[in-house]
Amino acid sequence: MREKVKLLIRTSPHIHSPITLSRLMYGVILALTPALLWGLYYFHLPALLLLLTCVSSTLITEALFRKVRGKEITLYDGSALLTGILLAMVLPPYLPLWMGALGGFIAISLGKEIFGGLGYNIFNPALVGRAFLSASFPVALTTWKVPLNHSWFSVDTVTQATPLATTLPKFGGGGSYPLYKLILGLHGGCMGETCGLALLVGGLILLIFRIIDYRIPLSCLLTVLVFSTIFYLREDNFPSPLFHLFSGGLLLGAFFMATDPVTSPVTKKGRWIFGAGMGFLIVCIRLWGGYPEGVMYSILIMNAFTPLINRLTLPLPLGGKK
Repeated sequence: MREKVKLLIRTSPHIHSPITLSRLMYGVILALTPALLWGLYYFHLPALLLLLTCVSSTLITEALFRKVRGKEITLYDGSALLTGILLAMVLPPYLPLWMGALGGFIAISLGKEIFGGLGYNIFNPALVGRAFLSASFPVALTTWKVPLNHSWFSVDTVTQATPLATTLPKFGGGGSYPLYKLILGLHGGCMGETCGLALLVGGLILLIFRIIDYRIPLSCLLTVLVFSTIFYLREDNFPSPLFHLFSGGLLLGAFFMATDPVTSPVTKKGRWIFGAGMGFLIVCIRLWGGYPEGVMYSILIMNAFTPLINRLTLPLPLGGKK
């Protein structure tokens, strides 16, 4: 007598991964912890208040938008929390708190929910919020302060230009800057971009636990290294390649923002192209642009090209024609 075989009909995907959305988001937050803790230690209470403001703004904005749209409120997945943390890390630590709250609102509303929510956004939400603040309040976003002492509640600060602004030849810089200050984070800048060592540790955590793919950060850093080496050998008073790797927001952008799975290519070849394009744009903006830094704009520009890159780099199906 023939046995009856019971078949289960289920929707795809049929292959499941142990990495869930929430584990992915909280894994990135964990990797950000070294750079975040250094920023809080170095810039003291104002940095903590800005962090809490940005995170509160992103969480509240997402909850409100989900409620208005009649969707389930999914703050537990960590995506809004991560957006708030990243936004705070790319802002000057002494920025007025109401600007941080506005940036969080824009990051979620215009950078994420207006497209339909997580998974549908075209641009990195945190950088959308940062770009809006840069366009609306350029003076506040380019005023860098550092504390005069190590007191947590210190209010005494001094305005200090970033290493890029003081070193790049286009701004009259001398072409040299102490590398140890960039590695250890002993200079002015955004809260989460100053300590190169902490960002490298966080990047290694992401790579070791396979939270991100190595292709985007590797191609980006190699492209910056190659082009900066060429100009370093040809031009007088041009900063060293290591200066370009550790200065500005390059490490934070390459490891934590450009690798966003929603706004970066899904193909392996496309990720190489994305990272190389990002690195090329960074060097161009640093050399000839009106701003000292180009990481934010390079990522947003490459985000816009992601659909085209995906389309051009999709592998051919078995038996398909080129």
